[in-house]
This record gives sequence, C-alpha cells and structure tokens, in this order.
Amino acid sequence: MQLAEDAQNLLFHNARTANAFTDEEVPEETVRAVYELVKNGPTEFNTTPLRLVLVRSDEARARLLPHMLDNNRDKTAAAPLVAILAADLEFHEELPRLFPYFPQAKDVFYGDPDDRAESARFNSALQIGYFVIGLRAAGLAAGPQSGFDHEGLDKEFFPDGTHTALVVMNIGKPGEGAWGPRLPRLEYDEVVTTV
Repeated sequence: MQLAEDAQNLLFHNARTANAFTDEEVPEETVRAVYELVKNGPTEFNTTPLRLVLVRSDEARARLLPHMLDNNRDKTAAAPLVAILAADLEFHEELPRLFPYFPQAKDVFYGDPDDRAESARFNSALQIGYFVIGLRAAGLAAGPQSGFDHEGLDKEFFPDGTHTALVVMNIGKPGEGAWGPRLPRLEYDEVVTTV
C-alpha cells in the first residue's frame, strides 16, 4: 500500500519550513494527536528520549526569547505555539519498562554518560523528524530552529542538567509569506551508492 499523491505532497513535495504563521491557536488536543500518531516511530532499543516543552504562557515565552538568535527571535515571538524539543539524558531509567525483553540494557548499553548522551541526541533527532511529519499530517506547519544559545536555554529550562535542547520549533497554520523558495536538493545518484 502506498500513500496517495495528495498525502505525499502534503508531507514532502509541497512542504516547507514555515517562517510565518497565522495567529490561530494550536490546541493541546492537536499536539496530543500528533504525538499519538508519531510515538511509534523506531528508536534504538525503543529508547524514545525526545521530550517536549510547549511554551504557551507569556512568562515562558519571555524566558525563551532572549536565548534565540536575532534572526529567529521575531519569528519565535510571533508563532502561535513554540516547542522546545530536548533529549532526555537520563532516558535509560525508563528502559526496563520500554524494553522489557532486556531490562539490563539500561546498564549494559547506557551505563556510560557520554555514550548515553550521544544516543539520546541521535534518537531524539529521529523523533524530531517524525514530529515534523506528524505536524504536517495534522495540517500544521513547522519552523524548526537550531539558532539559539543552547547553553543558556538549557540553564533556563533544564537547570538540573538531565535534558538538553536540540531544536526550538515554531508551530501553527502557515501565514502570509510563510514559505521561502524551495532550495536545491541532492539528486539520487549523488547520494545513493549500490555495492
């Protein structure tokens, strides 16, 4: 079975990173539905280390904005919903529940904090991709950004050091001027090698 062409267009061919949004609210139940759609995307040992902080209050937005780089600050201030997508560096504590076939994976594979942090970032990055596709499937647009003071944002929102922010994502219905031109992509033969 294959996705219909209009679904492929929605998720990939016509999709862009959004830079402007309408002021229409993004309800909690919509974000929950997106999460329920994408939560089964694969990660190694079912680690699922991605954590989301939904920045909804004016107070939280005021705490976030000083950490955004200048060119991202105005976009983030105007977005109807902003999410901080972070890697849980202590994700392994959940493994006895999430990977019950081998509960010892918690210590066998993730006992070293540096290895665990690398795995947390990698698997969270996979989940960020799923989340973007889920937002598109829900008729929303996403503006993921890595242009922020990572250390400052982590101190502000994750002072205990157990999480690290990877992306700040603006979310909403695309507004006027939301899309830039489609940038070039590498062609199949430039990327794929058959051996």
